[in-house]
Amino acid sequence: MNVVILAAGMGKRMQSDLPKVLHPLAGKPLLSHVISTAKALNPSRICVVYGHGGDLVPSQLAAEDVRFVLQSPQLGTGHAVMQASDALDDSAPTLVLYGDVPLTTATTLQTLVDKAGKERLAVLTVDLEDPTGYGRIVRENNRIVRIVEQKDASDSERAIREVNTGILVAPTRALKSWLSKLSNNNAQQEYYLTDIIAMAVKEGTPVESAQPAQVWETLGVNSKVQLAELERIYQRAIANALLEQGVTLADPNRIDVRGELHCGRDVSIDVGCVFEGEVVLGDGVVIGANCVIRDAKIHSGAMIKPFSHIDGTRIGSDAQIGPYARLRPGTVLGDDVHVGNFVEIKNSQFDAHSKANHLAYVGDATVGARVNIGAGTITCNYDGANKHRTVIEDDAFIGSDTQLVAPVTVGKGATIGAGTTLTKDAPPDSLTVSRAKQISIASWQRPVKIKK
Repeated sequence: MNVVILAAGMGKRMQSDLPKVLHPLAGKPLLSHVISTAKALNPSRICVVYGHGGDLVPSQLAAEDVRFVLQSPQLGTGHAVMQASDALDDSAPTLVLYGDVPLTTATTLQTLVDKAGKERLAVLTVDLEDPTGYGRIVRENNRIVRIVEQKDASDSERAIREVNTGILVAPTRALKSWLSKLSNNNAQQEYYLTDIIAMAVKEGTPVESAQPAQVWETLGVNSKVQLAELERIYQRAIANALLEQGVTLADPNRIDVRGELHCGRDVSIDVGCVFEGEVVLGDGVVIGANCVIRDAKIHSGAMIKPFSHIDGTRIGSDAQIGPYARLRPGTVLGDDVHVGNFVEIKNSQFDAHSKANHLAYVGDATVGARVNIGAGTITCNYDGANKHRTVIEDDAFIGSDTQLVAPVTVGKGATIGAGTTLTKDAPPDSLTVSRAKQISIASWQRPVKIKK
């Protein structure tokens, strides 16, 4: 099968310099959603017709491994498909999709493809309470005979509620023949792809139809209002699927999944949480309110307290994170690790039962088991040019307000006194302290602010 995705439109109502099909829905461009759905059908080739925005569309979606064809100028949907003609395999049918219609499911499209077979034309239609603006499906004896656009329709035709979604499947040789015969003699002086329906009927090609399971599968984006509406539809569909799997959502209307979220049994997610990339939550994981979690794996029984940000991290079973914790890429935490409020960890490993409960920064460090890191502790891992590693071995105790100047090692069972600046390795099972001698000056007075 060939797939042609029409993505050349300007999208004036978006009020943006960004091409319409590159505006994000659930964290990725509208066009990427359509390409992903098309790939689920295992087509032999996918061709994207672009126009507005120049090379911005193919450059931003270069990783999609599809063929891009320029439509310039933009003279209608029929003209757009013409630009892809040379890329199509005549021996396979062609499916036409739209880059600004992101929610159509692969199941619906497969039904349409099956209706078409190899020799029939099939159109995806939908019944709307208010069909204003859509092309109407005109039938005779319950058979589709043509599609008439809103601006060209008579009063009786405008009363028809079955409308064209634009999505269709056609035998490719016939499609190319019909495209060559299109005329722009209409109200908009454009080459309508829909005109091929009447041509097919005239030539005796059967015209079939299919409808989606949900009307929202056919909704397109022409404005930021419509984009926001589709975002909520998409997110609510994901929320419903999570609820059906047994996930507890405090409010299904206040969750955003911008990637893939995989949940075990008895997972609980509070309001305002955002999941990006690929996130895996093990059995019994609890996610507090207003957390942002990206590309993370969180094992069973872990609790993520409110307002925590987790990115590129693995968290062990029964860990407690937050509130207000920040875990950056490369962080790997063992079982029963505690990371408290206003603690930032980057590219570091914590073994089981270690703790950094508040106000600390740990970067480029290897932390053993049962280590306690006191408030105000930081690893000084960057010298202005290079990153260096800190090693804290099992059962070490790091006192509050300590600076560990990497590269440095704290030995097993060592204790670092509060206020220490550690620039040399601390031996195991010893107390290491570096402080100036404490003195008191009885007659000292604070400076007085000088009036200007």
